[in-house]
Amino acid sequence: MARTRAPDHDTQREQILELAAAKFAQTSYPSTSMADLAAASGTSKARLYHYYESKEAILFDLLDRYTKRLMLIIAEVEGASQRRGLSEREAFAELVRAFLAEYETSHSRHVALLNDVKYLEDAQRAIVLDRQRDIVAAFARQLARAYPTRATKENQTALTMMVFGMINWTFTWLKPGGKLGYREFAEQVVDVIEHGLKDSDA
Repeated sequence: MARTRAPDHDTQREQILELAAAKFAQTSYPSTSMADLAAASGTSKARLYHYYESKEAILFDLLDRYTKRLMLIIAEVEGASQRRGLSEREAFAELVRAFLAEYETSHSRHVALLNDVKYLEDAQRAIVLDRQRDIVAAFARQLARAYPTRATKENQTALTMMVFGMINWTFTWLKPGGKLGYREFAEQVVDVIEHGLKDSDA
């Protein structure tokens, strides 16, 4: 007879992923054991194995869920922008704001996405990398629609990665509760994309 899943099973898994992401960011994925993860989760290794068969399974579920979340944000912003009748530039600005809003609460998950994909087995790594490429492609499409005379086939990828370069490493220096908040920084990024760094009266 199959074992009945507890009502809070998914909640428990989500909590494990959150704590695992923080532990991976703190001590690195290779240096973290299942015993370390159990201790960080305040549980036993046996109970941890009830939810995940291995450390690798935890990493994949963490990255799989996080990249799905980023894809969902893109879809949500596109849908909301259409309903609100936003221009393509306004829609791209909303996309930047939405990603930075997510990054504010996903520091450890984002570190894992940037640093630990290489530790997945081939099939799982391909899933996450394909989804990352889809995210970049979605940004590139929206950027090209927003700035059709600036974003060409030749420079579209470079411009897209320039935008990601501004927002993807905020976890290294932009801390919640600091003098500069994520919302304020998002507006600065949008302003730089829209106007560059030239003086306003230039």
